[in-house]
Amino acid sequence: MSQIEAAKAEGSAVSPGYRYYVLAILIFVYMLNFVDRQIIGILAAPLKQEFQLSDEQFGLLGGIAFASVYSTLAIPLAWLADRASRVWIMTGALTVWSGFTALCGVAGSFGQLFLFRMGVGVGEAGGVAPAYSLIADYFPPNQRARALAAFAFGIPLGTAGGTLVGGLLAAQYGWRTAFIVVGVLGVLVAPLLRLTVRDPQRGGADAAAKVEAAVAAPASVPIEGDVSLGRKVALVCFGVAGVLAGLGLLSLFGAGLDNPLVPFFGAGLFAVIGVSLFIARATGSVIMRKRSFWLLALGAASSSVCGYGVAGWLPLFFMRSFGLTLAQVSWYYAGIALIGGLLGIWLGGSLADKMARRSKGAYPLVPAVAFIISAPCFILAMNSPWLIGLIPGGGSHAMALALAFLIFLIPTGLNLAWLGPVTAAVQHLAPAPMRSTASAIFLLINNLLGLAVGFYYFGWMSDLLRPTFGDESLRWAIYTGMGFYLMASILLFGASRTLKKDWVD
Repeated sequence: MSQIEAAKAEGSAVSPGYRYYVLAILIFVYMLNFVDRQIIGILAAPLKQEFQLSDEQFGLLGGIAFASVYSTLAIPLAWLADRASRVWIMTGALTVWSGFTALCGVAGSFGQLFLFRMGVGVGEAGGVAPAYSLIADYFPPNQRARALAAFAFGIPLGTAGGTLVGGLLAAQYGWRTAFIVVGVLGVLVAPLLRLTVRDPQRGGADAAAKVEAAVAAPASVPIEGDVSLGRKVALVCFGVAGVLAGLGLLSLFGAGLDNPLVPFFGAGLFAVIGVSLFIARATGSVIMRKRSFWLLALGAASSSVCGYGVAGWLPLFFMRSFGLTLAQVSWYYAGIALIGGLLGIWLGGSLADKMARRSKGAYPLVPAVAFIISAPCFILAMNSPWLIGLIPGGGSHAMALALAFLIFLIPTGLNLAWLGPVTAAVQHLAPAPMRSTASAIFLLINNLLGLAVGFYYFGWMSDLLRPTFGDESLRWAIYTGMGFYLMASILLFGASRTLKKDWVD
């Protein structure tokens, strides 16, 4: 049977009910991904107290420790997912990241916790890109943005779940119990994923003609021309790794930086990126030639500096600036993340799918507009006590909290509206057999710049501003980050003008 015939057979064999069952399972796994990823945010106060951490050090735990391996290892695992069972890879990834989350509960030092968070990143590296590819092969193009938006429900569900469960467990039984419980849960769920989800024919949800074109595309380009750009980018990364390693050696002899671990860590990071891009050089050469890819990836990364960074620090902000306890923050922030996130993600995916019938540029245009609205709304929400104070006679603390809750719903939703549209657009920058790897390269840029830099940036900036603003330094650190939303909007507006040219059906 030809690949086209197999695609037709696979497409007809998958019932709508099973298709949505698979989506539900993938959403649940993605939820666990974010539970394990975001739980560290609600545990900021007890962790900082236990290990006597500065905001900058805590930023390293939530940013660099996790994102450095999560971002880089995603590419070789996605490359493997384009050639082997995506379900098996996701099952192994879920087991690994959940196991390391549980191990965080027995960490005895900052160094051990840092290494265990790196382990969480190793596991989660194999969880997202293969899922994008599975969804693209289960849902036809005209439903893809909504399906990917529904998949992204795992983010607010996981953020809310991690915040609520982690915070309440920590308040009642201690932070170690919180890590262990949520980690064990993921290990128990892994067999369900493996036993009930089938790996579909790649490109099977597309029309036969489109599948034929997609399958033929990688082979239709001469090998040397196909891989040359990806190879060059990989070699540049190796060169940067060599320079950083040299600086590390100089530091050992007192001629460079005070801490030689910094350049050595950077050298290792760029070496892994280089290896990853060399492995994925064929796919990299396809998508890196397209202006839309860079605009989408850098736009998403700019938004993620605030999106992931602010999400990780808001629990501590609520405790410092709003005077809430750990248990109170658990309920308060969980509600914001759940309601705002679900509404924003679904709105973004639905609007993009409807508007894209007229123009493919709608996929980046919808989140571009959303980011413009998000920045001032975040600032207003953080200043709700001042807004309440404008009422004649003033207002109560409870009124300020209620107003902040309502306003926070808007930017929390809008800053996640990009997930469905942008990830759907990325799926169409490469042929179907390359989708997992293309998604991983996109995630490398988004997470390495967004997640790693964002979480660390706000901690570093908070410590920098502490001599001036005291306990309110985190508030002002968040203010400085709002410019990243404006940068994201500009980049995505640019992508809306180039996407039609770079689109692959």
